[in-house]
Amino acid sequence: MRDSNHPLQYQTQHSNHLKSKASLLKNQNKKRIAVSCAGRRWDLLPRPRIGVAIGDQILDLSVIKHLFTGPVLCEHQDVFDQPALNSFMGLGQAAWKEARASLQDLLSAGRARLRDDAELRKRAFTPQVSATMHLPATIGDYTDFYSSRQHATNVGLMFRGKESPLLPNWLHLPVGYHGRASSVVVSGTPIRRPVGQMRPDDSRPPVYGPCKLLDLELEMAFFVGPGNRLGEPIPISRAHEHIFGMVLMNDWSARDIQKWEYVPLGPFLGKSFGTTISPWVVPMDALLPFAVRGPEQDPQPLPYLRHDRPYAFDINLSVALKAAGCAQRPPLCPQHMYWTMLQQLTHHSVNGCNLRPGDLLASGTISGPEPESFGSMLELSWRGTKAIELGNGQTRKFLLDGDEVIITGHCQGDGYRVGFGQCTGKVLPALPPA
Repeated sequence: MRDSNHPLQYQTQHSNHLKSKASLLKNQNKKRIAVSCAGRRWDLLPRPRIGVAIGDQILDLSVIKHLFTGPVLCEHQDVFDQPALNSFMGLGQAAWKEARASLQDLLSAGRARLRDDAELRKRAFTPQVSATMHLPATIGDYTDFYSSRQHATNVGLMFRGKESPLLPNWLHLPVGYHGRASSVVVSGTPIRRPVGQMRPDDSRPPVYGPCKLLDLELEMAFFVGPGNRLGEPIPISRAHEHIFGMVLMNDWSARDIQKWEYVPLGPFLGKSFGTTISPWVVPMDALLPFAVRGPEQDPQPLPYLRHDRPYAFDINLSVALKAAGCAQRPPLCPQHMYWTMLQQLTHHSVNGCNLRPGDLLASGTISGPEPESFGSMLELSWRGTKAIELGNGQTRKFLLDGDEVIITGHCQGDGYRVGFGQCTGKVLPALPPA
């Protein structure tokens, strides 16, 4: 581990100004740690378990749970026996910090407890290549926000024109919608092209069939730690206490289905068929060294949404599209999200909505000011009016069957890197319409 200023990354899987990559680099006398959720060893119990990524290995926390003897975790060692991170997330910041400190101590070069116990090491470590990754948490609820001003402006320009690219409420509150938790899947899960209703020609009746305008959305998301009681909002001064860590996300979108259905109530079938997240969660303590101030908010938000804490994060993001032997990796720039995670969480609960450990809240598509930094093919192809060059003579406007999307992200420190791993998914053909 590098040092106490660069905390562990919990890998189950898990951003907003944005940059991190969650495998830990290992030097002769230094180790950096990442935490992941629920890897499974082929030769042992076939149940998901909580792990920490250390170099190319995963440290199984269920095997070393007895070594967490601090004042909080000595009474809660059982959380590391669980198949997901929800129970650990729900313990709050004191437990998270204690776990990080304990792991850093156990893995430091001068500590013999784990280093000199060959049998314990054999049981505790699993090569990452031998593990199957699972969702890091049982996701009870999933909410997707719309927090990139550039993305919202681009979409507004395409569909409403220059006169009103942003709707009147956008600069006053974090716009969002309730997504479908059951179709959130871990990186590597194929995504089936959805079938539904569309109206490609506004002068003719709608048609039914496979989506023609399948899109990706570059996003980041965070997991809720401790929740709140129904009817009791979370004040923005304490919102950071409820945010556990971050993952990469691809919120797959069927643009033609979405266009026909979204009036008057918003996203439904065009969004609910698949959302992919990375399996490794990077805890907020690991990201705090990369915290920066977001853009100035004008008009100033209402008092319940104001905060002085720097809570945007300098995260480098990129997207690769693998298609028939060629890979296109647009150079995406780090972005300041207009609305912070603190504001998203506070606004979500202001009406008394009760959040719970493991709930997933996403950023919405992250786009920058330049075309090469746009976070969706809707923007890159500007609503399908221009082709995206992939090389080898291939172009795309939207995704085709067989295309694979790979999202990566990392925070770059002075001589070290904090990474999120990968968020990948391959498009499968639609099933024949019923």
